[in-house]
Amino acid sequence: MENIQAQNLSDAVLLSEISARIEKYRAAVENLNSLNKQLLELNQKLTESEAMKSHFISNITNEIINPFASILGLSKSIVECPESDVARMKRMASMIHGEAFNLDFQFKNIFAAAEIEAGEIQPNISVVNIDELLASLLGQYSRELERKSLTKVLKNLEGGDQPILFRTDSDKLTVIMSNLLCNAINFNRKGKKVEIDFGRNEFGELEISVTDEGIGISEEHLNVIYDRFKRLDNGINSINRGHGLGLSINKAYIDLLNGRMEVKSKENEGSTFTIIIPESAQQNNDYSEEGNEVFFGEEEIF
Repeated sequence: MENIQAQNLSDAVLLSEISARIEKYRAAVENLNSLNKQLLELNQKLTESEAMKSHFISNITNEIINPFASILGLSKSIVECPESDVARMKRMASMIHGEAFNLDFQFKNIFAAAEIEAGEIQPNISVVNIDELLASLLGQYSRELERKSLTKVLKNLEGGDQPILFRTDSDKLTVIMSNLLCNAINFNRKGKKVEIDFGRNEFGELEISVTDEGIGISEEHLNVIYDRFKRLDNGINSINRGHGLGLSINKAYIDLLNGRMEVKSKENEGSTFTIIIPESAQQNNDYSEEGNEVFFGEEEIF
């Protein structure tokens, strides 16, 4: 009887051990399958990333070489143009200005992306005249706005005659707003409106909204608009300029300033991009170079 019980006990222990090992093996197989799936997904993402970077290089090369070729060709035509044909020279000079302006915008974004990639970005805080900064920016884009017959609206939501003075990074805010304004112009419809509304919210944060009446963004694409090198319109010879860096740069800069960006968009109706930035706690009373004439009155500054 004891031998039978011992045998039964041994069998039970053996079955238990086999069952435990089978369960352990099953868990190992599941873990291996999960790791394999993750590796496949990672490989897919790497493949897509390489494809996007390759496309990015092709696209940006196209957008740099073509304007340079235009500038060279137009400047040569001006040199060879009869001195009496001033109107034609002015038209070509205006075209050169447009190409050079766009190149400057492209290069600023490329350099900004390089600094972000290298981890070299730091906030440079000063007191910024927000009214003057935005008005100056709209002035810089006046030719682009006129080219598409776009109406521009700049609205200080706080009202009154006093400008909004806000302690933040003037250069990074300018880059952020340049990218939003450029998108609003590029993706807008001819003859429509671009509106910039700005002011402090109830928490003392700076809110700036850029609204267009353009093509809008579908729900499915809202999740990828901040991806570096990713464009919703991927054609190299697309009518819409840009290389997919702008909003990813904005996100990095806004994160650096402890802010956030919100997007409201409806396909074929337009988009509103809103940035919300808290005022820097850094006690720096230096004024930025943008719009300082308001502080100096009639005096000449050398």
